[in-house]
Amino acid sequence: MTDETSPVAESVVEAGDEKIVRTEPRKRPRLLRRLLIVAALGVAMVVAAGFALVMERQITLNGNIERVPGAFPEEAGRPAKTVGEAQNWLLIGSDKRPGEAGNQRADTIMIVHIPADRARLTLIGIPRDSYVRIPGHGNNKINAAYAFGGPQLLIRTVENLTKVRIDHFAALDFKGFVTMTEAIGGVDVYVAKKVYDPANKVTWPQGTVHLEGEKALLFVRQRYNLPEGDFDRIRRQQAFIGAMGRKIISRDLLTDPLKLNDFLEALTRAVSVDDGVTLSTLRDLALGLRDIRPDKVDSATIPNLGSVTVRGASVVRLDKRAGEKFFTAIRDDKLEEYFGSSGGLNDLTILP
Repeated sequence: MTDETSPVAESVVEAGDEKIVRTEPRKRPRLLRRLLIVAALGVAMVVAAGFALVMERQITLNGNIERVPGAFPEEAGRPAKTVGEAQNWLLIGSDKRPGEAGNQRADTIMIVHIPADRARLTLIGIPRDSYVRIPGHGNNKINAAYAFGGPQLLIRTVENLTKVRIDHFAALDFKGFVTMTEAIGGVDVYVAKKVYDPANKVTWPQGTVHLEGEKALLFVRQRYNLPEGDFDRIRRQQAFIGAMGRKIISRDLLTDPLKLNDFLEALTRAVSVDDGVTLSTLRDLALGLRDIRPDKVDSATIPNLGSVTVRGASVVRLDKRAGEKFFTAIRDDKLEEYFGSSGGLNDLTILP
């Protein structure tokens, strides 16, 4: 795998009562934001697709999933549960599993809202550089909460910010991503215009491109020479994720026991969840979402005012007024109505 220089939190600069994680370049493999949609679909598929296997295989796959003890903060002060049977999962993507030695970094932070009627999913991205109050650490980028205090502090920070109760936590170890894409035989995406990646010396031709393994990583992680920069990168990620989601729930995968088993093995070995997630939890979730199609998975980002510089660090300033309306819609399980009244989703559309 090709390494690239990417900004990571390496030091903390104190300024008054505020601490800001200063980002410095460090060589390391970096996978992408918003790949957590794969985990969102995939965790549900663990059991849903597992029904095609024997019960013993389900138990083995379930045993592959690492449980994270003590993921939630103390009950006092936590938000009330979302109305009805709706659920909110906090998903993060990181280059380390929870509890592994070394500084943990949440490269992707996402709330997955599952409505009571289980008719669709909404994946709500929280920019990793969002400037928020972290309990006990002042104002900082939200991904610093994971570095400072693991899942528990991150969940507390997200709940304080949104007043939305998090029901479950899941983390995707990006190191398993290559194996996952290889297990399903890769996916095809359409490239609208020929693009050269100077960092990896790769040219992406116009037209349909087959992506698998490390080639898929190069495509979705390209950072340079894209006309609209990070927005184009997000579009690429969403195009790839949409294609992968369709492949995951396709008849070709579900009716091929060997391919299905390889994918579920790769997925379950890359996912960690809170210790309240049981085989029954996954089975109920899978049954509830069994009719979900890729076009029923919505993508949004919490309202923000764009990037600003605070104490020499680039951060994302959140829109408090718009955010309150958005978070209220989550708490009341009325996101579909919210999007309808606000003119649609506030994120980029998945490409065909």
